[in-house]
Amino acid sequence: MADLSETGHFEAPGREAGPGNPLHRGLGVPQIVFMVVAAAAPLGLVAGGVPVAFAVSGSPGMPLFFALTTVMLLIFAVGFTLMAGRVRNAGAFYAYVQAGLGRIPGLSAATLALFSYTLILVGVNAYVGVATSNVVERYAGISSPWWLWAFVSLGIIAFLGYRDIELSARVLGVVLVLESLLLLVMDLRIVGHGGAHGLTAKPLLPSILGEGSPGLGMMFAFFGFIGFEATAVFRDEAKDPDVTVPRATYVAILVVGIFYSFTVWAVVVGVGVDAVTGAAKADPEGVVMALARSYVGPVWFDVMQMLMITSQFACALAFHNVVTRYQFALSRAGALPARLSVVHSRHRAPSASSGVVSAVACVTTLVVVALGLDPIANVYAWFSGAATLGIVLLMAATSLAVIGFFRQVDEQDGQWSVWRTVVAPALAFLGLTCVVYLVVANFPLLVGTTEGAWVIGGFVALSAVAGLVQALVLRTCRPAVYERLDAGGSRKVRGRHEGAEATGPTGPR
Repeated sequence: MADLSETGHFEAPGREAGPGNPLHRGLGVPQIVFMVVAAAAPLGLVAGGVPVAFAVSGSPGMPLFFALTTVMLLIFAVGFTLMAGRVRNAGAFYAYVQAGLGRIPGLSAATLALFSYTLILVGVNAYVGVATSNVVERYAGISSPWWLWAFVSLGIIAFLGYRDIELSARVLGVVLVLESLLLLVMDLRIVGHGGAHGLTAKPLLPSILGEGSPGLGMMFAFFGFIGFEATAVFRDEAKDPDVTVPRATYVAILVVGIFYSFTVWAVVVGVGVDAVTGAAKADPEGVVMALARSYVGPVWFDVMQMLMITSQFACALAFHNVVTRYQFALSRAGALPARLSVVHSRHRAPSASSGVVSAVACVTTLVVVALGLDPIANVYAWFSGAATLGIVLLMAATSLAVIGFFRQVDEQDGQWSVWRTVVAPALAFLGLTCVVYLVVANFPLLVGTTEGAWVIGGFVALSAVAGLVQALVLRTCRPAVYERLDAGGSRKVRGRHEGAEATGPTGPR
């Protein structure tokens, strides 16, 4: 299966480049964290998703669910980051599943990842179109179709994605800071005023688990973290990937977890523990906005309306960059056309892959417009639900792959503990399997309709089957390419401390 050196490093033909790497290596921990936390769209989640979670779960315990989810994902990150340092490939889920479980499951994971991240890109961008149209009509009195602004958004994303990744990182950083400050000011004003009925720790106490449907609460809390796992996708553009990627992963989980737990607790306190679920059911779109108006002022309400657009735009841009780099890694491995692995000579970015992602997003948006699908009830809800299911499945498979991968490694120097290679991945797999069950059991609720759940769920399954079929076809018709999908056709790789440089199809690395 995998070709392991005495240090346990694995390099596939689609792996990162070293000294000969044509990509721009300018990303540090802050830039990667900005990109992956922006994908979580903090303002969009708190103002749009959290009230729905309160309404559906019937529990005021969402702050506790976010805290518990943070712990679960920190356990998942133990194996995930260990793989990031051993499997030097920017394919992330695809590369890790392949390294631990084999070529066929690996390529199946790759097509599922491409499908999931592309769907969430298109779905979130549709939300951008609707939000922009509503703001323009509210403040300028001009009525305009949502799809017009959706295409404008895709155009800006195409421009940013085509260029140096640091430009995207700067844009996402500015947006993330603004929306986070907006929410933090609201949080502090609520705390400063003592909330509706005084400050209380009840939403964080284990006793709150007895109210409502805690399973649904955990499911929605988990959705708020989707995107943090993309840290590994940017390893080819990180300054020191073996250090930067693990640190960025842990920082992203902690930042998202702490910020969401505190902000959602402030929302509960601001509305009232006993009133928050009722308020969310009565007006899920306006409950947080009403808090901003009440505790901070009308101007804050207006600013929040504007930044809802930039929050979702930042999310779409982040996922565009993720899909671009998945395609780039797969192309270098031979699973996609070689053209997608071309790096722009000036921008030092996978611009060709970015252009294809932009084209696919535009065509998909044209199709949903032609079909007359509702941009929120159909496109955003269905696509985001499908993407969530796909990504949770990928995370569960990755946890299993960690165990499979390190079973092949000789622990001659004792650097891999049982906790990191077996216990933590096993616990993460069990927890993520429970999340998969919750998602599947509540999929009609997630996407809006039972019919939509069957259709979208079917496409998720087909996307995974497509990779499996492609792997079998390659094994039969193009065995040389099939061998390149795994490190089995690569030379063994020494650790950095041995002073050796790896070589491969792209030259010295």
